[in-house]
Amino acid sequence: MATAGNNLSEYNKETIPNAKDFKFGIVVSEWNDHITNNLFQGAFDAFMEHGVLKENIVRWNVPGSFELIYGCKKLQQSFEMLDCIIAVGSVIQGETKHFDFVCQGVTNGIAQLNIESDIPTIFCVLTDNTEEQSIARSGGIHGNKGTEAAIAAIKMAQLRKDAKFYKE
Repeated sequence: MATAGNNLSEYNKETIPNAKDFKFGIVVSEWNDHITNNLFQGAFDAFMEHGVLKENIVRWNVPGSFELIYGCKKLQQSFEMLDCIIAVGSVIQGETKHFDFVCQGVTNGIAQLNIESDIPTIFCVLTDNTEEQSIARSGGIHGNKGTEAAIAAIKMAQLRKDAKFYKE
């Protein structure tokens, strides 16, 4: 496995823009909440570390990962001043093809939101074969994908800001 022995959440903090003026939305799936709450916490902690004000973070919960698409779309429409949104979910392989359909649907839906909206949406949905793999990636031995999503969100918020500057 490519991730064996690696903490994938390690990054150079000096390369991350100060995020104190950015506003973020996080939509969190309640399914596998012992995983998704850890992912949320990783994102939240990274935001705090990089200067985001607590009042500039909006969290909405949705029942499952498939509902992340609608939740993110409604968050975009309700809070147009957001600089970036993170979709947080966890889908764990079961005995049926349901896993495949949910993973593909969520992936395509989040991609479509990025095409259609000016507010970037970060994909922070774990699609693991086992619960142990999800735990390892939500604060375990492989770090926290929520942290990685927050760093991506800060970078995309900065890109969005820079792109607006060049347009004007």
